Amino acid sequence: MAQKKRKIVLASGVFDLLHLGHVRFLEEAKKAGGENAELIVIVARDSTVEKRKGARPVMPENQRRALVESLKVVDEALLGFEDFNMGKVIEKIKPDVIAVGHDQDGVEKAVKKYIEDNGLSIKVVKIGKLSEDELDSSSKIKQKIIEHYKR
Repeated sequence: MAQKKRKIVLASGVFDLLHLGHVRFLEEAKKAGGENAELIVIVARDSTVEKRKGARPVMPENQRRALVESLKVVDEALLGFEDFNMGKVIEKIKPDVIAVGHDQDGVEKAVKKYIEDNGLSIKVVKIGKLSEDELDSSSKIKQKIIEHYKR
């Protein structure tokens, strides 16, 4: 019997100060590809983060990539292109599914437009916010550190 091709799921993000919210997002992303899916994660470059958010991440890109790749759920983690080009990433990885986070509306729009413009059959899945955990974002973690050390 011919083996069914593993679906490739593509997810991306900054993953600065890796936390449980990131892990849950990646677990849900992989599930979106069905049984035996392969999860490939694009980790944003320091320069891209600086351009988009106005500040460099706390952790350098190579460390963020290595941490993401060390997660059991992740099959491969790659650094994004310096010129932040979703099209180039899609051409290179050829995903079956692209998972976007609840806070990635801009990425979601750009991806959907690219897929439509190029007549590709890639499913885009938006992963909801998973829990109202106190430390479910890097900015909340930074805030807690600031508050804690002010005393």
